[in-house]
Amino acid sequence: MSSISYAEAVQLSSRVRRVTARNPGRMTGPGTNTYIVGNEQLAVVDPGPAIDEHIDALVRICGDRLRWILVTHTHRDHSPAARPLAERTGAELVGNVLPSDGFQDETFMDARPLAQDDRISTEEFTLRALLTPGHVSNHVCYLVEEDGMLMTGDHMMGGSTVVIVPPAGNMRDYIASLERMLAYPLSVVAPGHGELIPQPAQEIERLIKHRLQRETKVVAALGQLGPSTLETLTPHVYDDVDPILHEWAARSLHAHLIKLIEDGRANLNGEVWSLQQA
Repeated sequence: MSSISYAEAVQLSSRVRRVTARNPGRMTGPGTNTYIVGNEQLAVVDPGPAIDEHIDALVRICGDRLRWILVTHTHRDHSPAARPLAERTGAELVGNVLPSDGFQDETFMDARPLAQDDRISTEEFTLRALLTPGHVSNHVCYLVEEDGMLMTGDHMMGGSTVVIVPPAGNMRDYIASLERMLAYPLSVVAPGHGELIPQPAQEIERLIKHRLQRETKVVAALGQLGPSTLETLTPHVYDDVDPILHEWAARSLHAHLIKLIEDGRANLNGEVWSLQQA
């Protein structure tokens, strides 16, 4: 893991800073990235987990200039600090709420919802909302238009592949969201975990290709093994992934299989998956 200074702001551009929460782990990398946009009127994107040190740092850095608290999605490493930060600063909560599926932060509520291409604008910056369902259905990325910087939450992450967890996560939606992002003028990706990702279009195309290659492996494994359960398929489809991560890989495999059903290429009978016969 790279060396990270927690509770400190790292300047990324003239109008964007990053503060990383002290919640490192297998699924969070060095920790959750919180982005502060602006110098006069401020917006915080993904306030992160409800860690006192992190919330205190955001209050200290933002002072009385914080106007908006936005979340990319409501998983528990991205949004639980939103409400306590709002209570301490009076800032407005912005983001889309999803009914609990066992993975959502239930403290995030009463927020201003977002539609595609909604904007928050000041004299310094414009933040554009890009609806990006896939990792989870309420996921939103935020584009700082002046910098071409896209804050991607868990839609794109530095150094790892995003887990898609049905039913709130959907592989077909995820790939479609990636494809739509190619229409925007992006200069750099600011992920929810990890360092800045340069050459966004190249990385987006790589991710699409990677998902489709994994789908090909799913089809090949079903063809070789015949009707199979998730448990049987996982080590074959993810033979290039550390077995310690297979529990999470199985969730993305489930999403791939659901996509194959939606595409008319697979069937499910009880817990057994099989290829659709021609």
